[in-house]
Amino acid sequence: MNINEKLATIQTKFKSKKSRFNSFGKYNFRSAEDILEATKPFLLELGVSVTINEEIISVDPLPMMQSTANVSDGENNISATAIVGVDLNQKGMNVPQQFGSASSYAKKYALGNLFLIDDTADSDATNDHGKKKFTPKTTKPTLASTKDPAFAKAKDYVKAGGKLEAIKAKYALSQEVEQQLTTL
Repeated sequence: MNINEKLATIQTKFKSKKSRFNSFGKYNFRSAEDILEATKPFLLELGVSVTINEEIISVDPLPMMQSTANVSDGENNISATAIVGVDLNQKGMNVPQQFGSASSYAKKYALGNLFLIDDTADSDATNDHGKKKFTPKTTKPTLASTKDPAFAKAKDYVKAGGKLEAIKAKYALSQEVEQQLTTL
């Protein structure tokens, strides 16, 4: 198995629970340590190692940290990178904590990029910081059968010169119903 196949195996079989809880934002998340723990079963099985390298790549106007996650089989290497800024104005944190926070964040996202961890439902995607978002109801009733009483009304509407787009705005149409209405 080549390095690409080994990485693809990890990417498709990878499982890491969001075992940490942020009490301020009230959400679960996974950390870089959780991701690394979940990769350990693959290391001996596939003959690979995982490493993370970090460096400061800029200091002006703010420190920028680059984290590179690598998977290697001893001969070949594949890596992914994440870059984060270090917020030196974070309240309640001293400088080492500010760098540590940025480091953890960068590692997590470099590993996520390498292992294709889908974080669309992760804390950064779902955290509303206590501000509930209004989501309007978008479900339309379905007009699925020509036997539906609403079909007769839709048919009369189209025959009288009404537009099919107006019906589509009100109903989700089955293929059969749409075909019947377009042939009128």
